[in-house]
Amino acid sequence: MSNSIIFIGMDVHSTNFTFCALEPAFGKEDKIFGVVKTDPDYKQVIKYINNLKQKLGDDYDFICGYEAGCLGYTLYNQLTSNNIKCVILAPSTMSQPKGKRIKTDRRDAQMIATCLAYGTYSAVYVPDTEDIQIREYIRMRDDHKDALKRIKQQIKAFCLRYGKTYSGKAAWTGAHISWLRKLELDSILRETLDDYLATYDSLTDKIDRMDKRIEEFAMQEKYAENVKKLICFLGIKIHTALSLIVETGDFRRFKKGNMYACFLGLTPGEDSSSDSVNRLSITKAGNSHLRKLLIESAQGLSRGKPGYKSKNLKARQAGNETNVIVYADKANDRLRRKYHRMIAEGKNTNVAKTAIARELACFVWGMMTENMTKEVKMA
Repeated sequence: MSNSIIFIGMDVHSTNFTFCALEPAFGKEDKIFGVVKTDPDYKQVIKYINNLKQKLGDDYDFICGYEAGCLGYTLYNQLTSNNIKCVILAPSTMSQPKGKRIKTDRRDAQMIATCLAYGTYSAVYVPDTEDIQIREYIRMRDDHKDALKRIKQQIKAFCLRYGKTYSGKAAWTGAHISWLRKLELDSILRETLDDYLATYDSLTDKIDRMDKRIEEFAMQEKYAENVKKLICFLGIKIHTALSLIVETGDFRRFKKGNMYACFLGLTPGEDSSSDSVNRLSITKAGNSHLRKLLIESAQGLSRGKPGYKSKNLKARQAGNETNVIVYADKANDRLRRKYHRMIAEGKNTNVAKTAIARELACFVWGMMTENMTKEVKMA
């Protein structure tokens, strides 16, 4: 006979861990073996399990779990390397009591153990080490990009405060930067703007260097073929393509394209009752980094006429198989037409772009799972 299973819920923080061991009774009162608070060290988990084994004997197996959060995959990797079964629970999928509740580490650990025992959760996909490393590098690059955006806003606000308005056609071109460097200002103001520009130059140089490094990652044998396919879509270039691959991991774990869109938090919420159907804004319960990148990609799809292919897009598509190019062209044309139709119907621009991003996610799933012969349908 197989052993009974003890489920260990772990409420983990950077300062402490709290464990709760539970044996489900399925209809009766669950058996709690003990709640312990320890230092934040995976060795404490092993010690806790060994103590339970001494008390309960060898008739039990153990499964640990904790909510996705600040520890990332570190604790999972440490426990699995010591042959301890571990699960990372997606917080948005965990069944929790409705209404107000008393929230403590002890109760949270018990709630996690209960979710583990009764399967009322979805497990977080754990990518391999190389994917994690590249993902961290890309996210670091995007943090620098956000910092660059902030410094641009600060420089613009600084100039506005002192009545300096650029009359050129476009900002942040070579001409605009030259204009900023030649502005006549009082000494301390000139020093202030020069420091702003020094930060701007530093961030620009860093991002250029990081983009070249990301292109090197994308050319690795593991990623090159899939990156080459994904950049056939309008709005998706090497940075976004590689992000989609390393953040998603195995696309085949999603049975349908709309399930992948749900993973990204791009599906609309719903508050319906009886015959009343009320659609809400997108759930945003998913991978926020990829969601942001796909919405940015949708901006590229919103420009240009349906059916038009730029020289840049043709160059990106060159070398791919015919069926890949045909599928991407079909997606590009369909999404452009949908965007213009929604705008003509009076839809808000951001709403239209989000809808395009949701359907683009489905096309990406089709490309990566080789379901390109099937018509992509959105719920």
